[in-house]
Amino acid sequence: MSPVRRCSRTACGRPAVATLTYVYADSTAVLGPLATYAEPHCYDLCSEHSERLTAPRGWEVVRLAVDTGPARPSGDDLEALANAVREAARTPRRDPSAARPSDAVGGPEGRDADPMEVARRGHLRVLKSPEK
Repeated sequence: MSPVRRCSRTACGRPAVATLTYVYADSTAVLGPLATYAEPHCYDLCSEHSERLTAPRGWEVVRLAVDTGPARPSGDDLEALANAVREAARTPRRDPSAARPSDAVGGPEGRDADPMEVARRGHLRVLKSPEK
């Protein structure tokens, strides 16, 4: 089981429930469901801090609804998956025993490696199916 992510606010140790992203070009703060992965330039917030969030003067806050039901894939998700599968079929497989340290998931040092992550291609990640 992966560790619970905590609120990004200083001195707050509550579990994160939402992710905040800033779109500087549009002067917009977007608050949505907790992202699958902790990403740089995004902030995970607990329920209290996400409810009290305000943006600088002249900025807009967009609050995306948190859906508690199972996620359904969108057309874009399915197309991205199909493209990733096609590309993977064209890419020759490497011998895993010949992996170099720079090939590690998460960068040259292998930090931020997720045991659920099987492969990575650009911003797309292939995850193991959760065991039930």
